[in-house]
Amino acid sequence: MRRGGPFLALAAAETLSLSGTRLSTIAIPWLVLSTTGSPVLTGLTAMMEMLPYVAAKALSGPLIDRVGPKRIAVVCDTASVAVVGLVPLLDLFGLLDMPLLLPVVFAMGVLRGPSDAAKQAMVPDIATLAAMPLERVTGVVGAIERLASTAGAAGAGALIGLIGPGQALVVNAVTFAAAALIVGVGIPGLRRVPEPRGMPEPRGAPEARPGGMSSYFSDLREGWRFLRGDAVLVSIVTMVATTNLLDQAYHAVLLPVWTQSSGHGPELLGAMFSAFTGASIAGAAIAAAIGERMPRLMVYTVAFLLTGFPRFLVVALDAPLALIFITLAIAGFASGFLNPILSAVIFERIPKPLTGRVTAMNAALCFVLIPFGGLVGGALISTIGLAAALSLTGLAYLAATLFPLALKSFRGFDKALADAGA
Repeated sequence: MRRGGPFLALAAAETLSLSGTRLSTIAIPWLVLSTTGSPVLTGLTAMMEMLPYVAAKALSGPLIDRVGPKRIAVVCDTASVAVVGLVPLLDLFGLLDMPLLLPVVFAMGVLRGPSDAAKQAMVPDIATLAAMPLERVTGVVGAIERLASTAGAAGAGALIGLIGPGQALVVNAVTFAAAALIVGVGIPGLRRVPEPRGMPEPRGAPEARPGGMSSYFSDLREGWRFLRGDAVLVSIVTMVATTNLLDQAYHAVLLPVWTQSSGHGPELLGAMFSAFTGASIAGAAIAAAIGERMPRLMVYTVAFLLTGFPRFLVVALDAPLALIFITLAIAGFASGFLNPILSAVIFERIPKPLTGRVTAMNAALCFVLIPFGGLVGGALISTIGLAAALSLTGLAYLAATLFPLALKSFRGFDKALADAGA
């Protein structure tokens, strides 16, 4: 296999699975909103997917370290084909209602969490196989993520308008199938192996037990112990979890409700998502090209300030569409720098034997408030109105993006603690 083959396979699989996921994140809220007219039920549906997503992601880490990320990704993506395919099937026969939709989206979250965690855990090994700097790989993966999100959002708006939100999820099922095939064929096993006895162990490495591998719960505790003992990782989790909560309220409820109440259709919603993610491709591409030379903390702080509050404000003020799209493009460009920086910082601080469990737990904790974002958005609209809800969540986002200036632990962004080759 050529040196860059696994990297290209991971890139292709991420492009497909993320494109399909972006489609579902637009199609499902639009389906519920257009069927029930209820922002609260729309938020509840988002929660029913994200709550199991977070839990499954956190619990999948030890399994990823034991059986390897490739197997987890292939099994979960393959099962997702059948689960996602239930939505258009039920819709075709006129059986798709809330009591049936909620268990389906719950199962979607259960499967997507471990799959996403497994693909993320592959990144350090893929960087080693491709002989590329970690920042470059995380930057390219970030650009791919945004490219896929752009294509998925643009296609979702048009597709939903053409055939309806239920039937549009056929494409999501197809992307999961293709991603599973590409990972299965194009990426080697990458199985995690315990350190040989007698070899020096990296900080936070799991204690060996007689007979070989430690128990599952012992592995899980080791991941948690390492994560909570690293002040930089704790600070990242705190900030990202807060902004993710507000982003979910914005994406799952606030923006769809604003779009519908303004007399527009899903095409505009998809176009707005595309403007944001499309511009972020340029930011991620620059991060991939020069990431190892960037002052991480300064770029991270400025990028977050541009990414958050302005896009809430322009929608709250019912600004002209041209200004909204310009603001979304600026915010998207800035956001392209975030994940490459975060991923490089996180991977550099984790010893290789703990990669699966710590990255999975870190990602899950960053996502832990997302299940409640939709409910928060729906509740705020119901109590204080759409404009006030947008303004309040935007101000909360602004406060969260000031964390790097207030918390001393963020000063450790440029200090790698783990030997990536361990």
